[in-house]
This record gives sequence, structure tokens and C-alpha cells, in this order.
Amino acid sequence: MAASASDTPETAVSGGRLPLLVKIVYGSGEWGIASFGTIRTLLLGIFFTDVVGIDPRLASIAVLFGVLWDAVNDPLVGIITDRGIMGERVRARWGRRRPFLLVFAIPYGLSFLAMWVAPSWNSQLALLVHITLAYALSDTMFTLVTVPFFALTPELTPDFDERTTLATFRMLFNLLASLVTAVVAPEIVGAAATPRQGYITVALIFGSLAALPFLAIFFATRNLSTGDPTEEAPPFATSFREAWQNVPFRSATIIYLLNWAAVDLVALVLPFFITYWLEGGNRNAQATLPLVGPLAIESLLFGIFLGTAALALPLWWYLSKRFDKRTAYVVGMSFWLLVQLLFITVRPGQRTYVYVLAFLGGMGVSTAHVLPESLFPDVMEWDELFTGKRREGVFYGVRTFVRKVTAAGALALALQILGAYGYRQPPPGATVFQQSPQTLGAIRILVGPVGALFLLGAIAVALFYPLTRERHERVRRLLARRKARASAHS
Repeated sequence: MAASASDTPETAVSGGRLPLLVKIVYGSGEWGIASFGTIRTLLLGIFFTDVVGIDPRLASIAVLFGVLWDAVNDPLVGIITDRGIMGERVRARWGRRRPFLLVFAIPYGLSFLAMWVAPSWNSQLALLVHITLAYALSDTMFTLVTVPFFALTPELTPDFDERTTLATFRMLFNLLASLVTAVVAPEIVGAAATPRQGYITVALIFGSLAALPFLAIFFATRNLSTGDPTEEAPPFATSFREAWQNVPFRSATIIYLLNWAAVDLVALVLPFFITYWLEGGNRNAQATLPLVGPLAIESLLFGIFLGTAALALPLWWYLSKRFDKRTAYVVGMSFWLLVQLLFITVRPGQRTYVYVLAFLGGMGVSTAHVLPESLFPDVMEWDELFTGKRREGVFYGVRTFVRKVTAAGALALALQILGAYGYRQPPPGATVFQQSPQTLGAIRILVGPVGALFLLGAIAVALFYPLTRERHERVRRLLARRKARASAHS
């Protein structure tokens, strides 16, 4: 039986404006992504070295294998969602993207557990195989929900500024999830009887919560446009080649890569920086706060960092509307670059100074979260103007691959450098353990100048980003005229 007209996706909001509830529910998808990603970024490196007990250079091999798998996995899922592979009836009723959210939300949450099991094996090779397979499984489930989630953005609204608003809601949830995760996860690990139990508990709690928003999005977007359900995507190689020939997409992708490489590297190395440089090897360092009590230094620092970023979101949203996305991004990232360079001046024990830097750096991190995300939806109309196709899945498959490359690449880079400069695993039960001066120097360079170098690259590319508000409006007008002529001749 054919799907009824009431079931067929339709554009329910004129002018591209979305109801507030839809923006909130759609934005909540970033909770499922950010909580997952924040725990991986902040804790996975030190989990591999200090809990699993694998050599950091071997651990980086597992991560790099994940990157190779992602090179196939992410664009392929993008093309599959463009084609609506789940069948004509499902595609006609629910669109191309939404069925993936329904089917893979729960497996996505469950797959998070596999990555935080620390087997008691003495063989480094066995540990390498274990973490490689667990990482690849978790990454695959991540792709199957995030690519269709991101590809919904340009299909929900064609409006230039409304897309920035949608990205702002997403990044609000992103930063809130990152904040909660960064504060709560280390506390759970610290309160557990053993680190192994602590990490499993964290994975159970946040893996379960990560699945729920995608189920809510499936139902909240049922009456909104989800793309032409009869459109077929071209072959994989053709789609990827044509996507990369899109100049705004290429620029947005490079900005995105450099932007998140800086965010991921700084977030990954900060726990090492706090433990072994700021606190002199005290692995249980705490600060006592009024009305709160003892709190892990990592939790407090990331709370300041990400809390400031969340509060600053309205500022960057306003500046992007007052001027444009490119100008606001360059200003915010330039400020963060200067702050990041100051981390090299931190001396052991200077907690207050680090808290001030975290507060100032949070302003720039806010920019890094919201503005690169708002560039990608605008690329779709440019592509449609020149190719006549809507290929959100391809573009967001590549974008998801790039995002995972930054996370995995930052982790692999840090682990390789730490291993090369003599990082040593603390003995079981040790509360104070000092690294060598060479290792401490590598940690300081990674968190300061190297992170700033990625920021400088992102700023340089953003200065030449071609798709301004005026150009995007012109593209939309040309597309509207083309569709009007096609309708008149049909």
C-alpha cells in the first residue's frame, strides 16, 4: 500500500522558520554527540595508558586504524542516506535521514560500553587488537546516527540566519553536555572502587543518555521537509569528486578540520598538563569550593572552560548576525589563539592563573563550536545551483569523517609524542607519580604552541571563505527562479 499524503514529508514552515520546540529537540541531538565525544577526548588517552596499560605508541596505531576505517565508513553512510536505502515505502513516509535515527539510536548508545572495557591481559598485542575492534565498532555506530542527523540541517530550513540559529541551539546542547560530562565523569571515576569500575559506570550512564535525543528527533521532525524522496545519488567516486570541487565546501571543510584539531588536542592534553605539570604528579588533586566541597581539578577547570563557552554563545550569534559568520569567527579565534599561547607560561602550582586562562579561553571555544557548524548547510544550495542535485548525505558524510579525523588524529599525535618523549605508566595504586622533564616539556608544547598553530591555520583559511550572506541570498534567488521556470513548463 502506498504511503498516504499525510505521511509524506512536506515543508510545513513557510520562509524556512522553525518552531522553537523543533529547534530545541533538534539541538538536543548534540547532547548525544558531545557527551560521547567529550568523554573520548578527555579520558580515552589517559584510560589507554594508565588503566588498559598499553604503550601509548601502540594505542595510537589503534586510533589510526579507526581513521582508515572512517575513510570508507563515513562517506559511504552519507551516500546511503542520500539514496534512502531502506526502501521506497519507508523513504516516502519518513524521508531519507530519519529512519537511521530510529534504527541505530539504541545500538549507538550500547556500543559506547565496548570502548571502556579494560581487559586484564599481559599481551600488548592482545590489548591492541581489543581496543582497535572496540574503537571501530563504536565509530561505526557513531557514523550511522550522526551523518543523517547533520544532513537534516539544510533540509529543515533554507534560511541563512535560521541555520545559524539552529547551529546555536545545537552548540548550546553541545557545550552543556560537554560541561556536564567534563565535570561529572572524572568525579564518577574517582569515586569508584577501582578505575575500571569507574569508567564502565561512566560509559553506562552517558551511553544510555546519548541514545535518547535521536529518538526524540525522529518524532519531532515528522512533519518537516526531509528532501526529495525520489532523488538518487550518483556513484560514490563521482559524488566525492564533485563534492570536493565545491569551493565553499572545500574551504568550510579545511576550517572545520583545523578548528576541531585545536579543540581536541587541547582538551586531550589538558588532563596530562594538570596532573603532571600543574599538580606535580598528584593524580588525586582536588580544589575545595564553597557550597560544593572537594572537586577534582580537571572537573573544575573544564567546568570553567566550557561553562564560559556556553554563556558566550549569544555573543557570537549576535556578532554573526550583526556582521557575518566569517568576521565573528576570525575575531573569536584570534582571541583564543592569544590565550592559548599563554599556557606555556604557566608554572607548577599556579591554579588561579590557569583558571583565568580557562575562563578567557572559553570565549574562543564558544566561537569554535557554533560558527564552523553554521557554514555547512549554506554549501548545499551552492552545490544544487551548479549540479542540480541535493546531496546532503555526501557532504555530511565527509564532514563527519573530518570531525572524527580531528579527534583520532589529535589522540594519535599526542600519544605518539608522549611515547617518544618517555611517558611512563604510573604503578597501580600510585597517587603521586612524576614524569621526566622531557615528557613534561612535550605536554606543555602540545597544550600551548601546537594547539595555537592549528588555530592560526583555521583563521587564515576563514579569511578567504567565499560564501557570504549576500552571495548565499543570491544563490537562493537563482534557485527559486530555476524552480519557478521548471514548474511553469511542467
